[in-house]
Amino acid sequence: MSTTWETTWTIFHSSKSRRDCRRPLKIGLYAALIWIAGCLLIAALAQVISPYHPAQISLDARLSPPLFFGGTIEHLLGTDELGRDVLARLIYSIQISMLVAVGGTFLSTPLGVSLGFLAAELGGLIDEGVMALVDMQAAVPFMMTALLVITIFGNSLALFVCLVGLHGWERHARIARGLALTARNRLHVTAARTYNASRAHIYARHILPACAPTIVVGMTLGLTEMVLLESALSFLGLGIQPPMSSLGNMVGFGRDYLMTAWWIALAPGLVIAATAIALMTISKSLRQTGPRPASFTSI
Repeated sequence: MSTTWETTWTIFHSSKSRRDCRRPLKIGLYAALIWIAGCLLIAALAQVISPYHPAQISLDARLSPPLFFGGTIEHLLGTDELGRDVLARLIYSIQISMLVAVGGTFLSTPLGVSLGFLAAELGGLIDEGVMALVDMQAAVPFMMTALLVITIFGNSLALFVCLVGLHGWERHARIARGLALTARNRLHVTAARTYNASRAHIYARHILPACAPTIVVGMTLGLTEMVLLESALSFLGLGIQPPMSSLGNMVGFGRDYLMTAWWIALAPGLVIAATAIALMTISKSLRQTGPRPASFTSI
């Protein structure tokens, strides 16, 4: 009897410990989701909620500190070297950075997945050609590619989004190719081929749903990379150019005032760090849930 009670208590205690360990993860996931949703909401309503235009100059209020560090309520996060409101520039910077990151992710992921599926389905020279492009893309440093493209074609928001979208597609292509090669040998896919289902039908109804969980995790990781990549390129002067403002170039402009006006670079730097951590938390949670098995839908 004592052994039975000890076994029951051990099972209860271990399950309670697992629940206690999962609780902080859930709290972190909820906080990450709220943060990302807030950033997207700010990006969508930037023109409505911004207290000033980001390029509005007020030399009388230049280098004004934030409210709780001796500043005024007119400029809650202070002003920069030209008297531009840091809060207004931060709101518009979130909008531009989210646009670049989301736009680049939704360019690179479909491109990589499509090429991966194409290589897996056709094989032969097509497969070798796609894999050669993947190896070439992975071998060439992206900073060199970005510098070359910007030097030749100039810099604009549309071009920069397309340029960022070319980063990371090779990873999606490799993953999609491997997943497709595995999924196409499953019984329900073989049955669909037996019933002369078209390739588009097979990939849309059977292979893509089986690969979707892993692809979504890859998109989350890619979105994190896009945020950091845009910040790095803009910080170096290769990304978003004035008069537009992004998180990266705000940090770049504020680095000369770190000792005298630290708030110029601190606010966008904290937003970059918090966004990257939130996206990594979401990606970790998605990986822990694991890919769901493909459903045996009707042929």
